[in-house]
Amino acid sequence: MSEVPSPVPVPDAAADEHEADGGKMSFLEHLDELRTRLMVSVAALFVGFLVAFAFISPLFDFIMRPLQEILPNDGRLVYTEPTEAFFLYIKIAALAGLVLAIPVILYQMWRFVAPGLYAREKRFAIPFVVFSSLFFVGGALFSHFVLFRLAWGFLADFGTDFMEFMPRIQPAFSLYVRLTLACGAVFQMPTLVFFLARVGAVTPRFLLRNTKYAVLLIFIFAAILTPTGDPVTLTVMAAPMILLYGFSILIAWVFQRRDTD
Repeated sequence: MSEVPSPVPVPDAAADEHEADGGKMSFLEHLDELRTRLMVSVAALFVGFLVAFAFISPLFDFIMRPLQEILPNDGRLVYTEPTEAFFLYIKIAALAGLVLAIPVILYQMWRFVAPGLYAREKRFAIPFVVFSSLFFVGGALFSHFVLFRLAWGFLADFGTDFMEFMPRIQPAFSLYVRLTLACGAVFQMPTLVFFLARVGAVTPRFLLRNTKYAVLLIFIFAAILTPTGDPVTLTVMAAPMILLYGFSILIAWVFQRRDTD
């Protein structure tokens, strides 16, 4: 009696291709998936907001005290609308809630794009969430302790005998939020390059060859983000971006896609 031949094992690449094909979704399924991920993200943001609002007093002191300390002659921030101070508390809690919820939001982003990824790419879900969250928080802290203080000090240094700097709290906090979110986004560069390198979209040679153009774009981007435009603040904004670009080249070299992957 002849033996039944065992099935031929499917190569990893073929299995990945098969899984990618099986993960295809219709347009309506994509919309439903997007709605689900947005609902979870909004829920996480709301929970983060509630947690942050429970600690609003130390958060308010953490953000606003450096602003007040930099003002000349022991100046104070002012508000001119009845609800301005109240909504400032709401906005601070919302910003802190975003920082708390960022791991969940990033994970939902990953879950949304995961059906289009191969199996070998899906295993990077946890590293993506962990490192993206750490880089975002690192960018926010860099803005709080370094960039914003320099920009705020520069803007507060234009007082004369005819002018006194008495900033309103809402515009001051809007500037703070702008720089915080910008730095949080800019610090995602290594994570972005990591995944572009894994899918073969960029190579370390490509990044090295275009370094001079990248530096030019970095300074242009920094000039757009910084409100003052002075050389010191501009350089402080551009310097970590250049360092992150160099770090991204190293990441692309280590994790670049190879034929054996």
